[in-house]
Amino acid sequence: MSGKLFVVGTPIGNLSDFSPRAVNTLETVGFIAAEDTRVTLKLLNHFGIKKEMVSYYEHNKRERGEMICQRIQNGEDCAIVTDAGMPAISDPGEDLVSLCHELGIQVVSVPGPTAFATALAISGMETGRFTFEGFLSVSKKSRFEHLEEIKDEKRTIIFYEAPHKLANTLKDLYAALGNRKLAIVREITKIHEEVINTTLKEANALYGNGSLKGEMVLIIEGKKEEACEITLEDAVLQAKKLVEKGFSMNMAAKEIASKTPFKKGDIYKALL
Repeated sequence: MSGKLFVVGTPIGNLSDFSPRAVNTLETVGFIAAEDTRVTLKLLNHFGIKKEMVSYYEHNKRERGEMICQRIQNGEDCAIVTDAGMPAISDPGEDLVSLCHELGIQVVSVPGPTAFATALAISGMETGRFTFEGFLSVSKKSRFEHLEEIKDEKRTIIFYEAPHKLANTLKDLYAALGNRKLAIVREITKIHEEVINTTLKEANALYGNGSLKGEMVLIIEGKKEEACEITLEDAVLQAKKLVEKGFSMNMAAKEIASKTPFKKGDIYKALL
C-alpha cells in the first residue's frame, strides 16, 4: 500500500508557532525531506524528534524527487519541510507535490505560517485582492520583464526579498512602478519584527544603502485609477441628458452635483 506525502509548515521565526499536529506528523512519518537538513535538525532537536532526513532542494530536486516518490510508493510516509514557512510556496517543494499528484500519491496538508500572508495581515495595506510575486529574478532581463508585466497591476503586490538585494530591488521597483505606498515587513514573528510604512521613493532614500537587515516581505500598493477631471460644462451636459429623460432641472442638478465637485446651484443656473 502506498504511503502519503505530508506538506508540513514550519515556523518562520518563532518556534512556538509550530503546531502540535506538525510535531506529531514529523514523529510518525517514515522520513523527512528537508530543504536544508542542518536547519531542520535544529527544529527536530528542539522538539526532541529523531527521524531520518533526506535533502531535497533546488539543485537535486529532480533525481531526489524520484527517489522520494519511490519510497512513498513502497509504503513509507514522507513529510516535506522547508527552512521556514509552507513548502511549495516559492520553494522547490512545488515540484515534489506536482510529481506526487502525477503518480497518484496522496498529498496531505499540515498547515503552518506563511510569510506573505502574515506580512500582508499586519501591513496596513489593502488585503481584499492581492498578487504574490515571489522573488524577483537576479537576471536583469527576467527582472525587467517581470516588472513590465505587473506595472499596471491594480491589486496589492507582494514580493519576498533578501537584505543584500534590497537596495537594487527598491531602485528597480521605483523605476518601473513610480512612487507608490510600500510596507516593508521584516523579521516576522521574531524579537525585532517590524512594519515600515513608507513609499518607494522614500524607501530608496532611506534604505538604498543596504542598511536594512533581516528577511523581508515587500507589500506595494496597486496602480490607482487616474482621476478623470470633469469641467462644469461636462457636468451641465450630464444634467441636460437627465432633463431629456424626464428629470426636472432641479432634480437633474441635484443628481449630478452628488457625483461631481460642483454645487447644485451652479449646475442649475447653467441649465436655465
